[in-house]
Formats: sequence, structure tokens, C-alpha cells
Amino acid sequence: MGKTIKARFSKGVIEPMEKLDIAEGKEITRTIIEIPSLRKKDAFEKSAGRWKKTIDAEKLIKDIYEDRLTSTRNEPKP
Repeated sequence: MGKTIKARFSKGVIEPMEKLDIAEGKEITRTIIEIPSLRKKDAFEKSAGRWKKTIDAEKLIKDIYEDRLTSTRNEPKP
């Protein structure tokens, strides 16, 4: 039987934040999934728009499409 609970890692110990109904001495397996902090998301959102007015977006798009038309493949031998 499996169950997902919240736990906190503090001072080298994983402490459950919920009551566990597990018999003393019972062998268990833990899977740890780190929940991303809000700080990382805030940093990403704060960076939005930082490229504005640093490049000419229209010229960049035009250059990309022109580069796609340039063939870099060798001609096949007859």
C-alpha cells in the first residue's frame, strides 16, 4: 500500500508533517520529490522582458528565415 505525505527536511532529518499509521520497525521505502520554491519562479518572472530593445526582433526573424534557405549540404555525386 502506498501513501503520499508532506515532510520537512531539517537538521539532517526528514520529519513527517502528518501522522503516520505505520507499525514500529516496519520496513518502508521513501521517494523524495523536491517541491520548487517560489523564489525560483519569481526570479524567472522578473526576467521577463529584459531583452526588450536590446535586439531588433524583426531583423532576427528575417535572418533566421533567410538562413533556412541556405543549403549547407554537398551536391550528391553522380
